[in-house]
Amino acid sequence: MAAATIGLCAIPATAAELRYAHVGAEGDFQTRFAAEAATEIEEATGGDVTVQVFPASQLGNVAEMVDGVRMGTIQMGHHDFASLARIVPEVAVFNAPFVYTDAEHAMRATDPATSPALQEINERLIEEGGVRIIGRIYRGARHISSNFEIKSPDDMAGKPFRAVPLDLWVSMVTGFGATPTPVEVSELPTALMTGMVVGQENPLTMISANKLNEVQSHVAMTGHMQSVLAVFVNEDTWQSLTEEQQAAITEVLDAKAAESLQWAQESEAALVEELKGKGMTFTTAENGLDLDAFRENVLAQIDQDFPDFGPYIEQIMSMQ
Repeated sequence: MAAATIGLCAIPATAAELRYAHVGAEGDFQTRFAAEAATEIEEATGGDVTVQVFPASQLGNVAEMVDGVRMGTIQMGHHDFASLARIVPEVAVFNAPFVYTDAEHAMRATDPATSPALQEINERLIEEGGVRIIGRIYRGARHISSNFEIKSPDDMAGKPFRAVPLDLWVSMVTGFGATPTPVEVSELPTALMTGMVVGQENPLTMISANKLNEVQSHVAMTGHMQSVLAVFVNEDTWQSLTEEQQAAITEVLDAKAAESLQWAQESEAALVEELKGKGMTFTTAENGLDLDAFRENVLAQIDQDFPDFGPYIEQIMSMQ
């Protein structure tokens, strides 16, 4: 077997060993996605490409993981598109709140093979950072959890809420009316338990997998984001693979993306009932949640903080 490409400019080879890192906890869809994709990539390439997955921040936090992929010490990873914004700021548009009409729209707009907006940004990621997006994962709509009832942005005013440590999330939480407090996902349960933050936002899968029901009592079903994660690879590593290996990996990731959408859509209703059974109270538009106020406030904040998103949002919306 040829030597792995860890930490080196990749040399064309017929075999490769890839380290795949992410920060997802056991039980989250993203953890299942990575584990199954690793097995299926090995099968699809006849064992010539092997993938070792490192979940739950084993190879570092989000920034460290992205830096590792850029340098080639980690060959693959996945996280929110906005995690790559230090390379190309506009890539965060694919995580922008209230930009998709539904889950299917989100998956169309983030398909590396067919989305004009993503293809344009991908070329910049390759040129400016040596990183290529090759797939995506659907995790479900993101909602707000807290230890008190939330019906409008007024209920969050001035309160410390967890923001993913990325500029887009800080802007969004500011739009919620809260005080954004960056917290790494691995530190989130402790931050909620100690009162460092009084709430956070994530898909129900994450709320369940991380047992946030033990430190949170309410969920506001804002659905403010369709949570889609980018699967990305070191460009030197990608170019070291044969065309057949690249095609096999892409095919696996496309199929897993479709499966992740199915997993999320099938599970949300069950997760609501599960979390209700664990004592959580849900607020929806039917019982007083003011979605229009959230949408108006957040989009105004995003437009103010990210004026360059406009053309890409237009391209995304055209793919409805």
